[in-house]
Amino acid sequence: METLANLEAFIRSAEAGSFSEAARRLSLTPAAVSRNVAMLERNLGVRLFHRSTRRLTLTEAGDSLRLSIADKLEGIQAAIAAAATSDGEPSGTLKVSLPPTLGIMHILPLLPGFRERYPRVQPEWHFENRPVDLIAEGYDVAIGGGFDLTPGLVARTLAPAHIVAVASPGFMKGLVPPADPAGLQAFDGIVMRSLRSSRIRHWTLRNASGQEMAEAVMETIVVNDPAAMREAAVLGMGVAMLAVPDVLPDLQCGRLVRLCPHWYADAGAISLYFASRLHLPAKTRVFIDWISAAFAERQLAAQLAGSLA
Repeated sequence: METLANLEAFIRSAEAGSFSEAARRLSLTPAAVSRNVAMLERNLGVRLFHRSTRRLTLTEAGDSLRLSIADKLEGIQAAIAAAATSDGEPSGTLKVSLPPTLGIMHILPLLPGFRERYPRVQPEWHFENRPVDLIAEGYDVAIGGGFDLTPGLVARTLAPAHIVAVASPGFMKGLVPPADPAGLQAFDGIVMRSLRSSRIRHWTLRNASGQEMAEAVMETIVVNDPAAMREAAVLGMGVAMLAVPDVLPDLQCGRLVRLCPHWYADAGAISLYFASRLHLPAKTRVFIDWISAAFAERQLAAQLAGSLA
């Protein structure tokens, strides 16, 4: 009878394509993972991997075994986790990745209610401006946008990711507001250099009638963080193109005003990302359901939509 450790070492090695990466995910040594897989091969009497200096690839027998047991292994692990708590209540560390501004302004206020309902779930929240690798880095959930939907990853949309033009009332004092996005080129601009591409991002905006027009604000100030862009705009240093979640409180209290109010850029969606599993851990499942329900009940998707603001 195979041990769970042997089967898990095999599945994680198949997912990662290497014993070293599988070992990192399992918090084991590469030698231990290799030994567990070798034991499984010996017991079954078949070779499961073609081994090379660069990568592991599944044999036909290995691929057949992976397809047969992957979902069942997740179910066994979930059952073991549930059994660890006598009453089956969700428990354990919940590792979540969130963009700093969106996370602090819009997701963090939902945490007290979640903690009250599920006190045995311990949040470990990482606020970071990057698409993480959920499986490789051990995250249960990520919230944000711009993730590649690789095999094994699921996205549940929460709200649109719309970009709008903003500036402070002080900056606009005495200036004529632009009639359309093309008019933004006459103003000092606060722009962001992408950490991924090293390019400065400019946007094509649209309106409710379907017209599209590129903005071309001057690259007066260059930063690499949306929060810095917002703060520079509040300080009256120019026009910034920012996501609605990043500036909504400032627009509501008057620290910023929206320029070209009928125009916005569509940057995709703000989504919940999680691993595709037949049996999600209870802590992950209740968190996904809690956030989704909160967005629906509070109508956050409508509030964060630049097309409706």
